Amino acid sequence: MANKLPSIRNLQYLIKLYELKNFNRAAEACFVSQSTLSAGIQNLEDQLGGQLIERDHKSFVFTEMGEAMVEMAKQIVQQASELAEIASEAQNPMAGRVKMGCIPTIAPFLFKDFYLKVKQAFPNLQLQLKEDTTENLLKSLDSGELDCLILALPVDTGAFHSKVVGEDKFWMAAHKDYPVGQEADIDYQALPDQSIFLLQKEHCLTEHAVSACRLVDSRKINPFSASSLHTLITMVECQAGATFVPQMAVSAGLLEGSDLKLVKPAQEAASRQIGLVWRQTTRRAVIFNKLAAVIKDLLAEIEADAD
Repeated sequence: MANKLPSIRNLQYLIKLYELKNFNRAAEACFVSQSTLSAGIQNLEDQLGGQLIERDHKSFVFTEMGEAMVEMAKQIVQQASELAEIASEAQNPMAGRVKMGCIPTIAPFLFKDFYLKVKQAFPNLQLQLKEDTTENLLKSLDSGELDCLILALPVDTGAFHSKVVGEDKFWMAAHKDYPVGQEADIDYQALPDQSIFLLQKEHCLTEHAVSACRLVDSRKINPFSASSLHTLITMVECQAGATFVPQMAVSAGLLEGSDLKLVKPAQEAASRQIGLVWRQTTRRAVIFNKLAAVIKDLLAEIEADAD
């Protein structure tokens, strides 16, 4: 009977194939060859005695059994990923490895200080960071590849548990010659067309900033976008335009050496929430709540420095 039990690795292959819908990309994501991944899927089918994928020469679709197996596989992989930590955590809850995901508009400005504070407070805890977009991180959390996420809220986190740990306000960062005053209400309708630069749409900062600052006239937004805040600042400088940046990036020195000025948006709600997200089924909520408290303290320090 034991030889009929599917391996965790093959279940991971199945999950990744379901997510990416492509054998080549799934194999690359699992750091194996396509033939190895295909053999793993075939091995699963042989062990389970049923067809998980209908294949032809050019495409494939998951069978009803295959889709059901993916959902079960996610739970098995999630629990298996925590299994190795249970024994050590029984002796010391704040020990072991935590695989954490963080979005690119937070990680460069928060993670270093967060890592150092965690290392000092919980020396037996090992943090591993993965930086990616919100959508990709949520998929990795769902599949068990990650244990928790630092995200900007609001965002649809589905069935995951999310804990808000603080606010991160927005500033308008504008070229020194841009037609706005540093303490004046911003009349967005009076700004030059295509003069506001934003990040690419997959970065949630764009949606949060536009919503928080109530920028509704799309004519004001430049059609070209950046993939990082550092590139965004460069584009604004070159084009003598404006953009929106979070306080944590300003505090970290993002605008140092630039020709940009900071303008406070008139809207009181011009901010994003920062939260820690984890699976409802996890047995490590004690760890995540303590990590959330560390982030909360860091955000409070950033806010205090800005005042």
